[in-house]
Order: sequence, then structure tokens, then C-alpha cells
Amino acid sequence: MNESSDTQATEPAQTATEMTPDQLAEAKRYGRQSLVCDLVDRALDIVYLGIVALVAARPIDLWLQGSSPLWADCWTLRLAVLFAIVFGLHVAVSFPLSFYSGHVLEHRFALSNQTFGGWLWRYTKRMVLGGGLGLALFVGLFWLIWTTGPWWWLVAAGAFFLVSVLLGQLMPVLIMPLFYKIERLDYPELLERLGRLVEGTGLSIEGVYRLDLSEETVKANAMLAGVGRTRRVLLGDTLLKGCNLDELVAIFAHEVGHHVFHHIRKMMLIGLVASAVGFWICDALVKLWVGGSPFDYAHLPVYTLPFFMFVLGVFTNLLEPVNNTISRRYERQSDRYALEQTGLAAAFVSAFHKLAKLNKDDPDPPPLEVLLFHSHPPIGQRVAMAEAFEQR
Repeated sequence: MNESSDTQATEPAQTATEMTPDQLAEAKRYGRQSLVCDLVDRALDIVYLGIVALVAARPIDLWLQGSSPLWADCWTLRLAVLFAIVFGLHVAVSFPLSFYSGHVLEHRFALSNQTFGGWLWRYTKRMVLGGGLGLALFVGLFWLIWTTGPWWWLVAAGAFFLVSVLLGQLMPVLIMPLFYKIERLDYPELLERLGRLVEGTGLSIEGVYRLDLSEETVKANAMLAGVGRTRRVLLGDTLLKGCNLDELVAIFAHEVGHHVFHHIRKMMLIGLVASAVGFWICDALVKLWVGGSPFDYAHLPVYTLPFFMFVLGVFTNLLEPVNNTISRRYERQSDRYALEQTGLAAAFVSAFHKLAKLNKDDPDPPPLEVLLFHSHPPIGQRVAMAEAFEQR
């Protein structure tokens, strides 16, 4: 971070107040429209995968087998081609909604700084990265099924756990730099106070970095990213510009709380159990669908690929409220930790008021929406907890 930016970040930021009625109404409109886009996107995904899995997959696979002797004999290649077809068609079907929700809606509420070209380039990179990763994962999954037989679901859960750990290590050093400019932060006062916060916690941080979010959005964010030697603090430049030193410390203390209570490790273990359950359900359903006794795992048909994608998609959506409930509990625990360790309740409150304004985040969304879709408690609840702590 350059010297002028550091100076700006140490100055008292604009006084934080609650949203005005107009700002609150706008945040609620944005929240409702974003939720509608999300629900339509989820429904579109499930309907599309259901149609492909139950109607189109087998004819496509038969066509591939008849179109080339190479694809007929090489199951792995045919699997890869089928995945490319399914994924490519999905991108085409969902593109209008992705454009509307990711570009049009964000500009309508003055939250995006991107041109259409900039948005399209980032979207293309996300699709290429997601498609490549999905191809590798599903080809690996089928190889496990073909080679390990009835216990494939247990082996696959362990394998995907290891993949999640690897991706966690690579995320801040390899994946995120594909989308954002990241540079080491030169902010001595903040670094000194963050260093005191982690003393005695066992948290080892590789560094504190500035994340260039303003190229894409006016929204602010901060995170503790990476695993092991790649663990680092990422602070959005929008956050650094909008918050004063005490507010930044209060936000960081929340991230330290996640480490102290081992939330990342616990969520990964929960993910391991969930993936084992999800794969076991896939195993039971694919045996019913394909048939055969005894079931021939070594020759599991390629056309079942979209069926796996469909079942896992439905399972993930059904499991999300459970994961979100656990996540919200962890977030509250980390909020309390931040307040107890720093005593900066006023800074915590002002920081979240600012975040609500910057992100146009409805501070009190409907309870059912929170239960089903929110991984974090509403900002109104978090602020109320901090105000109650301050009054003790």
C-alpha cells in the first residue's frame, strides 16, 4: 500500500450513523431483488440438471459413442466431453441471469465500478476456472467409483477433504490474484496492533495484504484466508478507506476469533461428514436408477455424470440451512470474542453501520430468509449485541 493511502487510512473516517430511511429502503430493495435472482438461479440450476440427467444424458452419450471409435472406447475422454457439453450448455442457459444479477443490478444500485467488458472478462475467468476444476473433480470421482467399488463414497469424501485443504492453501496465493490485485500492506500502526491481538493465540499469519476491491465494487470486505503457511489477512481497499484504525482492529479481532475457536477446522470436518453423506445418497440413488444386481461399479455408465451433479446439487441446497445455522453461531462467537478482547464496542458498532451502508446490506432481513440463506447474522443483531456489551 502506498504512503498516501496509509495516511488516509489512519485519519478518522466519516462519522458512522445508522442508515437514513431512504438508505434503509434502498438496502431492502436491493436485498429483495438479489434474493429473487438467487432463488431463480438455484431453481434454474436444479431444473436444468434434472432435465439433462433424466432425459438428455443417455442420448448424448449414445451419440458420442457412435460419432467416434475413440470416444466409444475411452470412457474417460467421453466423460470429459460430456461434462464439457453439460457445463457449456449450463453457462449458456444461465448467462442472461448472471449478467443481470452480477452487472445490471449492481449498477442499478450504484455498487459496481465495472464496465461491461471488465465484468465479462472476470465472468469468463470464473467460468474457465470453475469448469476446469469441475472437470478434474468429476473425472477423479468416476475413477474412484470405477476402481474402489462399493466403498467409493467413503474414499471420495476423504479425497475431497484433501482437495478442500489444498484449495484453501492455494486460494490467496494462486486463485484470488487471478481476479484481484493483492499487495502487502504498509500500515505500521495497524500491523502493530494486529500483532498484539494474535499474541498467545497460536495464530501464525504470513502477512497482511491490501485487496483491490475498488476496481470491481464499492463494497467492503475483509477475510482471513489460506491454510498453514499461506494464511494471511486480506483487507479490501474500500474497507481501508472507509474505516478508522479502531474499526479495522475490531473487524480483525473477529477474524482472530475464528482461529481461536477453530471454526475453519470444524467447518472442514463438517464438510467431510456432509460429503460422505451426500456421496452415500448418490450411491443409493444411482443403483436404483441404473439397476443391475450385483451393481457393476467398474462399468458405471458415463451418462450418469449429470445424475450425480443433479443429486449433489439438490443435496447441497437442502443442507445449506443447516450449514448456515452453524456458521451464524460461529460468527456470533467470534463477534463476542472481538468485543471481549478489544473492548472496542463503539468502534465495532460504527464499523458495521459503515459496512451496511457501503454494501447496502439490509440490517434486519426477514427471519425466514436469514434461516435459509444467510451464513452471517443480520447486521442489526450484531450491532445490538455490541451495544448491549458496551452498556454492561
